[in-house]
Amino acid sequence: MTTDVRAGLPQPPPALAWTMLALVSLAMFGNYYVYDSIAPVADLLQRQLGFSDSQLGLLNAIYSAPNIVMVLVGGVIVDRFGAGRSTFWFALICLIGAALTAAAPTFPVMALGRLLFGLGAESMNVAVIAALGLWFGGSRLAFSFGLMISISRAGSFAADYSPTIAAPLYAQGWQPPLVLAAALAATSLVCAWFYWRLEVGAQHRHALAAPKASDRFVWADLWRFDRSYWYLVGICVAFYCVIFPFRSTFAIKYFQHAYGMPLDAAGAMNGYVYLAAIFATPAFGWLIDQVGRRALFLSVGALLLPTSFLMLFMGSGSVWMSTVLIGISFSLVPAALWPAVARLVEPARYGTAYGLMTLVQNAGLTAANVLVGWLNDVSGASADHPQGYATMLAFFTGLSLVGFAFAVLLRLREVGPRGHGLEARGSGAIA
Repeated sequence: MTTDVRAGLPQPPPALAWTMLALVSLAMFGNYYVYDSIAPVADLLQRQLGFSDSQLGLLNAIYSAPNIVMVLVGGVIVDRFGAGRSTFWFALICLIGAALTAAAPTFPVMALGRLLFGLGAESMNVAVIAALGLWFGGSRLAFSFGLMISISRAGSFAADYSPTIAAPLYAQGWQPPLVLAAALAATSLVCAWFYWRLEVGAQHRHALAAPKASDRFVWADLWRFDRSYWYLVGICVAFYCVIFPFRSTFAIKYFQHAYGMPLDAAGAMNGYVYLAAIFATPAFGWLIDQVGRRALFLSVGALLLPTSFLMLFMGSGSVWMSTVLIGISFSLVPAALWPAVARLVEPARYGTAYGLMTLVQNAGLTAANVLVGWLNDVSGASADHPQGYATMLAFFTGLSLVGFAFAVLLRLREVGPRGHGLEARGSGAIA
């Protein structure tokens, strides 16, 4: 149920809504850059500081670990205190974590920085998604989300491409690139502050679809979401537990070791997935708004992921073809996945629903990053033994098939009598 305390006020003008979108998107740009700043320095961390693959995996696993609990709390905080205030405070935590990660050449300090960054970053994601629901409804939700995620992923692309555009920093070692990441986290904080202040002013002048905050949180409510919602959770966990451990932790090092690419070329190859998503995600979002078929699009996108890893595992096709398939999947699945939640839960539970989904996702990411790092270590994966990466590729292939299975189950349910209109046109929330 939505609050109607601003009845009689005019709707916010489109220019204001798009300004808000730009601010939260730029805040997320820095967020994504910091998250993906580990992969480009992974080989440097191994050569200069002696980090193992297990430690590299732990740097991203420890990002996800606190969010097994914190991101759900963050969702409740967003429901209670609003998107703007929550985005700002979470962005401040992100900045502190990014600065600490770049501060010292010791694994415990760097891991502590990633832990703090994770505490803020995933909850900030929830706050920003809730902000989009505040400003964009009806037929514009998937498109606005696509634009936001495109700008955000430009941050990921910039991180992957930074060995080329910021080569002098990498020539100085592992630390200057991480200092650059902390500087971008500072710009995120500035954007989050501007969004917060503008949102506060707009709430007094315009009719915003703000959900009514609950007086208390009932844990039993977590188990009352519909089965279709849990299928979305399954897709989310399997999909991102393949994408992020590979692309954000091990892919650049894998390209260097298995294909003999220099750092700048390996970073660019990894970045092309994000570059494609910058343009393709809003295009897919617009298409989904027009034709619906969300579960069908999810099934197609989920199928492309195991196909791409099977190609790498079997040595068939080129690394370029695999990258193209991952890029399409990485553009299509999120464009359909996250806006679909608005079809399945009422507005008053957006923050909790997105927070719960991200909670389970982060539990999986914690385990996947640690497990893949361990698999690489026990398999002897290295530049001298690139065949050791086969175990990692087999794991990613199997897990992505699990995601495809959940997508098929969702599609079967949604075309039946218990569907929720995921296949219908438009992306409005449920009544």
